[in-house]
Amino acid sequence: MVNLSGLGPTPSLPLWLHITGTVNSGICRMIHGMRIKDGKATYVSRYVRTSRIKQEEFFGGATFMKVGDLKGLFGLLMVSIQKLREKAKVLDLSYGNGTANTALIYHHGKLLALQEADKPYVLKVLEDGDLQTLGMLDYDKRLAHSFTAHPKVDPVTGEMFTFGYSHMPPYITYRVISKDGFMHEPVPITISEPIMMHDFAITENYAIFLDLPLYFKPKEMVKEKKLIFSFDASKKARFGVLPRYAKNDLLIRWFELPNCFIFHNANAWEEEDEIVLITCRLENPDLDMVNGEVKEKLENFSNELYEMRFNMKSGLPSQKKLSASAVDFPRVNEYYTGRKQRYVYGTILDSIAKVTGIVKFDLHAEPEAGKAKIEVGGNVQGLFDLGPGRFGSEAIFVPHEPGTTSEEDDGYLIFFVHDENTGKSSVNVMDAKTMSADPVAIVELPHRVPYGFHAFFVTEEQLQEQAK
Repeated sequence: MVNLSGLGPTPSLPLWLHITGTVNSGICRMIHGMRIKDGKATYVSRYVRTSRIKQEEFFGGATFMKVGDLKGLFGLLMVSIQKLREKAKVLDLSYGNGTANTALIYHHGKLLALQEADKPYVLKVLEDGDLQTLGMLDYDKRLAHSFTAHPKVDPVTGEMFTFGYSHMPPYITYRVISKDGFMHEPVPITISEPIMMHDFAITENYAIFLDLPLYFKPKEMVKEKKLIFSFDASKKARFGVLPRYAKNDLLIRWFELPNCFIFHNANAWEEEDEIVLITCRLENPDLDMVNGEVKEKLENFSNELYEMRFNMKSGLPSQKKLSASAVDFPRVNEYYTGRKQRYVYGTILDSIAKVTGIVKFDLHAEPEAGKAKIEVGGNVQGLFDLGPGRFGSEAIFVPHEPGTTSEEDDGYLIFFVHDENTGKSSVNVMDAKTMSADPVAIVELPHRVPYGFHAFFVTEEQLQEQAK
């Protein structure tokens, strides 16, 4: 049990989960779970018991290479060492080498821990609140490729849509998973070169793929001492719109916009002849800034909220800037996934994993021109500053009531906060409608929770379903 300070009517929140992944994806990290019920909070933290972590525990240290190792001649050496270890059966890659350290999703009675270089791992929340790793999920051996950390669940149909990317053809593979957990046949997406594609989006009738020029370049890694993924600022950003039940990519429509990269999308929907994508757009990404130790400050990190439109009739794209920099980890009321919605919640970044504030955008309002930083006014409806020396995590929106019958922003924002001045960590629950500076509740944690990436909320109904 942990201490909870109620600063208002304390909600009952079945289970909020925060995953402390690492920037260079090299360490198997923890799931941190918080359950609030009847004014009491229970906290748990557990490693995802991947094949990788079990093997590294056996050897007493890191034995798998990580993305951050893949730079210059050292990167070539690390690839060679891993290949030798695999050939000598020192390492067993038959159950993957992923870390399951990026994000979580719930579908078909299963809570999944995700990392885009591997298949999902199934977790189970036990009756006492503890977390157990059940094992890797390959959908009855129908999944033979990697699985994104950002699949989309349609709240109306119950289907899940996902993809994987690879450095070998097909570079992108799209999949549809039925409400009852059946994975349909793979749909290869044709692109010219292997890329990093971290996220995608869906609407009621389409899936949107991001062919952005962050390329897999092993030769440049060695010759130019770069990371194995290299950004080409001379290439256009391409967006592919495919009917979401297509059996192949013959009907995909490609649209070109100015050069950029995107880590995370907020949502997408259809509006007359147009597909609308709300996203966090980044110019000239330097992956060294997300490799290794967390940098104290982000330099030249222009990550801004954008609206992009793809006209399916005329074939013309357009885009509009909605915010100043730097904002990422956008979240919406997920009952509106793939449907038109009004509010987007984002995190204001100080470094790649240090969040200094939470911002609420109103997409029905126009952004104020000439703003050099994010502040209240125009389309910025609310702003919560964590204060000096206090840094947080992604804020997830939890609706007060399920569905779309109540107001879209009627709910809570839940996020982790660490105070570097005192060394204490807590979970904050905020009113998502008012964005009041006074939290609904603060849960003080017994120890520090490391900075991480994504969070997820599991409802009481889902907890009961996955326990069967």
